[in-house]
Amino acid sequence: MTRDADGAWDGWLAAAQAGDARAYDRLLRDCLPLLRAIARRRVADHAEAEDAVQDTLLTIHRMLATYDPARPARPWIAAIAERRCIDRLRRRGRTSGRENPIDDHAETLAAPAGVTGEDRVANRQLRDAVAELPESQRTALRLAKLEDLPLAEASARSGLSVGALKVATHRALKTLRRKLGVEDER
Repeated sequence: MTRDADGAWDGWLAAAQAGDARAYDRLLRDCLPLLRAIARRRVADHAEAEDAVQDTLLTIHRMLATYDPARPARPWIAAIAERRCIDRLRRRGRTSGRENPIDDHAETLAAPAGVTGEDRVANRQLRDAVAELPESQRTALRLAKLEDLPLAEASARSGLSVGALKVATHRALKTLRRKLGVEDER
């Protein structure tokens, strides 16, 4: 599986701690099969497993200074990989109950009673118009209008000042009215 039978990882990891970029690169490339094997054994979803591998590589990078060269590298690396997989599974367990998959085709197949084809077209046009807004305007619209957060909280979550949040929300609504042909009531 991996080529660490002769303890090369130990030397590469110690050299990486001393600043040897080539040794660090060799170590990371050489340990990838082990990391992927651990992730695939622990995490069934392929994309999640690859994310766990990436998390492991980042953790190795952050924790490089904590490695004790008197100890073998392989168990240290494997332990990090195991823990990143467990973290990913825990995170997934916490969020899976609150997430609903979005299926764009579901609305066309089973529309609620009273929803006409015109309503579906209008909904699609609104979603498309919102998607075309700049990111700051979409965020401001979502937080201030859709989630109906107080301005201070919406400001903190968006990273925009209260004034910038108000301006972005106003511009978003004005753009949407213009794109959708809605008369301004003022």
